Amino acid sequence: MRPGAYPFSAIVGQSEMKLALLLAAVDWRLGVLLRGDKGSGKTTAARGLATLLPAPARFINLPLGATEDRLLGGLHLQRTLKGDPVLKPGLLAEAHGGVLYVDEVNLLAAHLGDALLDAAASGVHLVEREGLSSTHPAEFILLGSMNPEEGSLRPQLLDRFALSVTVSAPLDPAERQLVMARRIAYERDSVRFASEWSQAQQVLQSQIASARASLGSIPCSDDMMGHISSTICANGVRSLRADLAVVRAAIAYAAFTGDACVGGHHVDAVLPLVLSHRTQEGRRSSLAPPPPPPPPQPDRPESQSEAAGQQARELIHERIFTSSDTTTPALDLRFSTAATRGAGVPADNCGCGPAIGNRQTNFPVELDLRATLSQTLRETGGLQPRVEDLHERVRKPRTGTRYLFVVDSSGSHAAQQRMRIVKGAIASMLTRSFKREDEVAMIVFRGTTAQVVLEPTQVLPDALAALEYLPTGGRTPLAAALDQARRYLTPTTLLILVTDGRANFPLHGGDPWQESLDAAQSMNCNAILIYTDPATQRPGRCEELANILGARYLSLEELVQNENFSILVEPVEPQRQGV
Repeated sequence: MRPGAYPFSAIVGQSEMKLALLLAAVDWRLGVLLRGDKGSGKTTAARGLATLLPAPARFINLPLGATEDRLLGGLHLQRTLKGDPVLKPGLLAEAHGGVLYVDEVNLLAAHLGDALLDAAASGVHLVEREGLSSTHPAEFILLGSMNPEEGSLRPQLLDRFALSVTVSAPLDPAERQLVMARRIAYERDSVRFASEWSQAQQVLQSQIASARASLGSIPCSDDMMGHISSTICANGVRSLRADLAVVRAAIAYAAFTGDACVGGHHVDAVLPLVLSHRTQEGRRSSLAPPPPPPPPQPDRPESQSEAAGQQARELIHERIFTSSDTTTPALDLRFSTAATRGAGVPADNCGCGPAIGNRQTNFPVELDLRATLSQTLRETGGLQPRVEDLHERVRKPRTGTRYLFVVDSSGSHAAQQRMRIVKGAIASMLTRSFKREDEVAMIVFRGTTAQVVLEPTQVLPDALAALEYLPTGGRTPLAAALDQARRYLTPTTLLILVTDGRANFPLHGGDPWQESLDAAQSMNCNAILIYTDPATQRPGRCEELANILGARYLSLEELVQNENFSILVEPVEPQRQGV
């Protein structure tokens, strides 16, 4: 057993996670995604799995900052400088026969994730650089882990993982005590601890080796395949990868348990692992529901008409309006990031966009062989590059837009049922404008607080699901919403504030409207303010707020009435200094 690795068999509980990992050890095509809280043992389990594989089996941990050449392979720099350009294998080649672990896979650059999963699916990787090509086997167990609090994974990447498990730390005191006792014993004397668990490890190793040997001979009958496909269809999963994952996982499970053929109990055991990240319910599971309505707060001094209106609003019970019956047209929401009110996004050479040029550097991240050899030949007359001849490719950064929706869901929207139109407008904007590299975040404000109902994510279905759930009711804490939104601003953020201008609950005990203006004064981003309630005499307030934000200003009716309306946010220069 590899020294230093915590024994897989010593992991307490986590039966679903251990089953998924053992199935992947039997059939390397069953990539596993571990989703769960920090400190729940995901990385420990991934490292422990590598100790059960036939030697030599490496455990490769892919760092988030890895370059494309480091992952996929690229030119061997030292040999190229000597006039003998050859390709150097990357981490995909090193992981062959072992485990490739991607911690925080949801934060991995999109182009690296695509290339990684393509290789993991085929088992063969082709490297092509500067006219050179090389093919190498890449049959490795792909394990990814993520904390849903840090954002979601794109559906295209999510579907590439055959199995997925939600990992949670145990809440049973006795079980947690056992986890602590074993971990302390391991840290004090890892050799002795490994010896105590060696027999259990050998049993698992033997089961895996035997299952791998019999994997190709385990049949799955037509009736069983029909049952699998019917179940997948009944759950509304369109991807055929789900059917294949169930069949492969069921065969691996039968092989691991020493059964001669796939039975219904094998299928039933693996179905939750295949469906958990592919069904709508599974994708919604990471979305936190809004908090319960806050207790009534004492009224602040207001005019009689304002007090009467507020009392009527607070009598309205919390309601949830769907956007299914809205007639809001599809809207085109485009955002140019060429210049913003905030700081620019620095370019990088991470391979995230097309090559747009080259530059001389002594430490090239991605060597531009043509430019390097051209300067070498021009300066020396030979083809042996010097350090001062090195050039690297400059790529265009492919930075997406962060759409930050700050939505008023107070009682006034329930009273007039305008939340239907608001939801329809937001859904139309996203559906038409959202692109692969974009992300969405959503903050709602009602009652006495503002709540982040959607952390920044590139998964559009998650954003639409969060939108559908938004309830209405209570007061309008606009200042709290703007204060919360400041934490989510980036140089490429487009703030879309949807409000009726009824700020009537303070953040720090002062005047609610003035506190809202003060919060807006400290924000620095491209913004659009959508005014939702022209029936009241408040457009002037929203125009004032829009001017302070430096935002485009329009009413909800303008969006609804003009089917060809498109929102185009031009680059805006900073209007305030020192923000």
